Amino acid sequence: MAAPNPPSAPVPHIALEQWRALIAVVEAGGYAQAAEVLFKSQSAVTYAVQKIESQLGVRAFEIQGRKAVLTPVGQMLYRRALALVEQASDLEQAARKLSAGWEAEIGLAVEIVFPPDVLLDCLARFGAEAPRTRIEVIESVLGGTGEALLTGQADIAITPHVPPGFLGRPLMRMRIVAAAHPDHPLHQLGRTLGEQDLRPHRRLNVRETSSTRDKRSLILEVEQRWTFSSIATSIAAACAGHGFAWFPEPRIAAELADGRLKILPLGGAEVRCLEMYLVVADPDFAGPGVRRLAEIFGEAVAGLEG
Repeated sequence: MAAPNPPSAPVPHIALEQWRALIAVVEAGGYAQAAEVLFKSQSAVTYAVQKIESQLGVRAFEIQGRKAVLTPVGQMLYRRALALVEQASDLEQAARKLSAGWEAEIGLAVEIVFPPDVLLDCLARFGAEAPRTRIEVIESVLGGTGEALLTGQADIAITPHVPPGFLGRPLMRMRIVAAAHPDHPLHQLGRTLGEQDLRPHRRLNVRETSSTRDKRSLILEVEQRWTFSSIATSIAAACAGHGFAWFPEPRIAAELADGRLKILPLGGAEVRCLEMYLVVADPDFAGPGVRRLAEIFGEAVAGLEG
């Protein structure tokens, strides 16, 4: 007995061009204006919208004076049509990328706490395999990495925070340590420190790169604060004795080794662990370059842990 055929997906009766016509009428402000935007006749645009209405048995627009105004049902159709057309466009772009072979350019968003030597080693390995693929590296802080994914700037991201709608696999665990110059007043107390000891002293921060950062989130448990755009400047300020900060341990390994910085004695609280995740923006349609670069990062970190 032959196996039953799998159920087929429902066949839409309305073409994308008809939905584009509806969107154009809304955004251009009328049928005549939409016809100009779409380089079609006004009758063709009107027919496309009327076809939607007749097939669905609804009224999308009502005419008020010379202007077409959305009905409540029309507002819902417009919102869903926008999403549908955007998804179709994303699908076409992804398919073109796959058919073109290795990508011409890959966007890579990397949280600044990630070890730069590991980053550069991975880029060098990838460059040897795909010398013609350009890499746009976005060095980000906090919400900036997620924003790069959400805005489509990043094809791959290394981040401690996976934004909604994306999947991330654990990549590595980072040690973040509180440190200051050995001559800093906090070290001169000669005992285990508490939160109350930190409060009067300047904290050295790195500014979040997200364009939508909430300044209220910058209210910290200290009275003084300097905020920099670069972690290198923050490290230099700490080495000069201008304050203390929480640093990724690999970024200050040399400064700890030569005595320019010293970990603050916080009774075990001086070390925080931060889980880093590798996120591929669109795993279903990732090109060979994106997939290979993600593999290289996984191999490099596995080598460190091994």
